[in-house]
Amino acid sequence: MTVKNNAAKRNMTTQKKKTFFLCIMSILMMILLMVRLGYLMIFCSAHYMEMAQMLHERERDIKAARGRIIDATGTVLADNKTVCTISVIHSQIKDPEHVIAVLSQELALSEEYVRKRVEKISSRERIKSNVDKDTGDKIRNLDLAGVKVDEDYKRYYPYSELASKVLGFTGGDNQGIIGLEVSYEEYLTGKKGQILTLTDARGIELEGMGERREEPQAGNDLYVSLDINIQKYAAQLAKQAYKTKQAAGVSIIVMNVNNGEILAMVDVPEFNLNEPFVLIDEFAALAEQTDENGKKRETQDLLNNMWRNGCINDTYEPGSTFKIITAAAGLEAGVVTPQDNFSCPGFITVDDRRIHCHKRAGHGAEDFVHGVMNSCNPVFITVGLRLGAEKYYHYFTQFGLKNKTGVDLPGEAGTIMHKLENIGNVELATISFGQSFQITPLRLMTTVSGLINGGKLITPHFGVCVMNEEQNQIHEFDYPETEGIVSSDTTEKLRYMLEQVVENGGGKNGYVEGFRIGGKTATSQTLPRGSGRYIASFLGFAPADNPKVMALAIIDTPQGMYYGGQIAAPVVRQLFENILPYLEEIGYQ
Repeated sequence: MTVKNNAAKRNMTTQKKKTFFLCIMSILMMILLMVRLGYLMIFCSAHYMEMAQMLHERERDIKAARGRIIDATGTVLADNKTVCTISVIHSQIKDPEHVIAVLSQELALSEEYVRKRVEKISSRERIKSNVDKDTGDKIRNLDLAGVKVDEDYKRYYPYSELASKVLGFTGGDNQGIIGLEVSYEEYLTGKKGQILTLTDARGIELEGMGERREEPQAGNDLYVSLDINIQKYAAQLAKQAYKTKQAAGVSIIVMNVNNGEILAMVDVPEFNLNEPFVLIDEFAALAEQTDENGKKRETQDLLNNMWRNGCINDTYEPGSTFKIITAAAGLEAGVVTPQDNFSCPGFITVDDRRIHCHKRAGHGAEDFVHGVMNSCNPVFITVGLRLGAEKYYHYFTQFGLKNKTGVDLPGEAGTIMHKLENIGNVELATISFGQSFQITPLRLMTTVSGLINGGKLITPHFGVCVMNEEQNQIHEFDYPETEGIVSSDTTEKLRYMLEQVVENGGGKNGYVEGFRIGGKTATSQTLPRGSGRYIASFLGFAPADNPKVMALAIIDTPQGMYYGGQIAAPVVRQLFENILPYLEEIGYQ
C-alpha cells in the first residue's frame, strides 16, 4: 500500500512540473508575440501601410524624356516630342457606342478594332500609343467617361536622315537600338515616372478618387564631336557622287588626326530616322525581287542592311591608300630611304607570279619619292619583300591594324588578315599594295592618322561629354592613346611624300589652292577578281606639314570612270575647299 502511495505522489509531482513548464512556455510565447506585435505596430506601421495601399493602387508608367544628342555647334540632332497614349477603363465607360465612334474617327482605327478593346472586361485596355499631342488634347477635352489620355515622349530627329547611321534610333520602349542611341544608353535614358490610381478589390479603377503621380526624371544630354555644317556638306557631296556615278554606295569620313574626334560620317544611302522601319527606295525595290525559288527577301534582313554603317560595319580591300602603311613600315625599319632608286618595267615577278603595275608600260627609273607619287606597284612590292613577312607583320600589328579601333559605335568589324605562317612572298607582295586582306575604312584612317601626327595612335570617337538638365557637366569622356608607333623622322618623310602625291603625282585632283594637302588615291578591284567592280577612294589631310584634319571618300562600284584619282579625289577637294576655311574661322585645333 505504501509503495502504491509513493508512486502516485511521484506521478503527481511529474505532472505538476510538466504543467508548470507548459504554463511558463505559453506565457513566454505570449510575451514574445506581444513584443513582436508592438514592434510591427509602432516601428513598421508606415511600411505596411504603404504595402496595403499598393494593393489597392494601379500603376501606369510615365516615360521619361530621353537625353538629347547635341553636336559641336550646339545644334540638337536628337530630341523628344510629346505624344499621348489612349486607353479605356471598361467599368467607367457610360456610352460605349459614342466612345467607339469617337476613338475610331480621331485615331484613324477600324470600328471593329476599337470595339474589341472597349467591350473587353479588363481593368485597363490600351487603344493606341504614340498619338500626336494635338489629337490627344482633342480627345482629352471631349471628357469621355472611361477614356484616359496619358502623355509620354517619342524620339524625334529634326534633320531626318542626316547622320542616320551614326545617331541611330530608339524603339517603342524608348531604348536605343543602333548607333549612338544604344552606345550611350546608360546616359541618355531617364527614370520613368508613375501614375498611381486607386482600385477596388477586383483591380478596377475607382471613379472620382483621383490619382497620385511620381514624376519621371529626364535623361542626360550627350554632346558629340559631329559638326552639323561639315556633316551636311559631306552628305551633299556623297549624295551627288552616289547619283552621278550610279554607285552602290558612297562613304565620307572627316576626323581630327590628333585626338580622334569624328567631325562627319556619311554612308549613302541613308534612311529616315523618324521612320526607321520604312524601307527606302533602294531597299523597297529589293523587297519585290525573288530568288531562284520564288521566295522574297525577309523585310528584317533588308532593314538590317539598310541600317548598316559601311564605315565601321563592313571591311574592304583598301588598295593603294594602304601603300602609306607599307611606306611607313619600310622607312621605320630602314629598308628604304626617299633617295633609293627603283626600276619599273610595268611588272615585277614574285616567285612564279608576274604582278603588273597599273601603268603597263612601266614608270622606268624612279626614286622612292616618285614611286609613292606614281603609286608604283613594283616599288611597294620591293619594299614589302625587303621587310619580309615577319617584320611586315610586326609593323602591321604595331600600327594597330590587327585590332578594332574602339570607336564608340556598335558592330565594328575586325580586320581580315592572313596568319603569319600563311604569308608567302606572293601574299606579302599583294599585301604591300593593299590587296588580299580587308579592313574597315575607319581602321585605315585611324592608322594613317597615327603615322602622320608624330606617331600617336588615337581612338576615333563621337562622345565628348554628358550634361544634366541644369547643363552641368557630369562626365567627360577620355579615350586610349598609344605613343611612339613611328618616329617623328618617319612622320616628316611620310608627310613630304604624300604632299608630293597631291602637288605633282596621282592625287592632283585633291589639290586645294591656298592650303597644303597630303593624300593618296586608290582604285581597288572587289572580289571576285575580274568582276569589273571597283572601289575608288582618296584619303587626304591638311595642313600637310602639321595635319589637323583628315578626310576619306570611298565610292563603291561607280559606273563609267572608276579611278580614285579621277572621281574620289575631287570629292575630297570640294569638301576641303569648304570646310578648311570654316575650321580656320572657328579656330578648330
